[in-house]
Amino acid sequence: MENTSNSTLSAPSAPPLPADWVISPNVAYMVAELVIAVLSTFGNLLVCVAVGLNRKLRTVTNYFLVSLAVADILVGTIAIPCAILTDIGLPRHNLYLCLIMLSILLMFTESSILSLLAVAVERYVAIFMPFRYQVLLTSRNAVLVIFATWLLSFVIGLVPLMERQARAAAIMRREVKTVTSLFLVLFLFTVCWIPLHIINCFLLFCPHCPVPLELLFTAIILSHANSAVNPFLYAYTMTTFRDTFKANSSLRLTKQAV
Repeated sequence: MENTSNSTLSAPSAPPLPADWVISPNVAYMVAELVIAVLSTFGNLLVCVAVGLNRKLRTVTNYFLVSLAVADILVGTIAIPCAILTDIGLPRHNLYLCLIMLSILLMFTESSILSLLAVAVERYVAIFMPFRYQVLLTSRNAVLVIFATWLLSFVIGLVPLMERQARAAAIMRREVKTVTSLFLVLFLFTVCWIPLHIINCFLLFCPHCPVPLELLFTAIILSHANSAVNPFLYAYTMTTFRDTFKANSSLRLTKQAV
């Protein structure tokens, strides 16, 4: 009886999974980044196509949204691949190439941030300075602001290399609805970027303090996910964008059926 009990207690447990079967945090991080890159690229391309196809979408506000979409496309097609290459240790033994990749990452992420800031400022003027809106934010001035945001992003990206009139009530309601939608964009932007900035500030003041790798990768993925989520927000909160997306999809399906 005792032998039976001992043999039961000492029965071997199930063998552990082979090391090859266990997904490391790096692989999970890279897969998540690739998914975000694809969503960001195609979603924001759809935004640009919608504005190009529908004249009603060619407003000053949407000029800034197109600039933001272009920045997010570049994040998906260039910045995220650079981040993945950096994670796997490439390029090796080439300081200048490493600095160039860092500059590209910084340039395109900053262009996304500054484009969103321009959208927030444009909405502020529309709501709180409606009598001066048409004077301050003409199409020409919008193009100049967009040019300035991209120029500033380019300059910021060079830092690593350098180191080494009155409106009707209906119109006002539409403006308020638009600013509500864009506030959601700004809110999600804040939620997506704050964790990474908190970690960066923590490491700045305590460079030797340990930060879990999974936490760091999650914060990076969250910041990049912001580039992919914006087109879905436009489609969900802005009727004109949603209708244009639907019309474009229906036209494409009709052509395929023919």
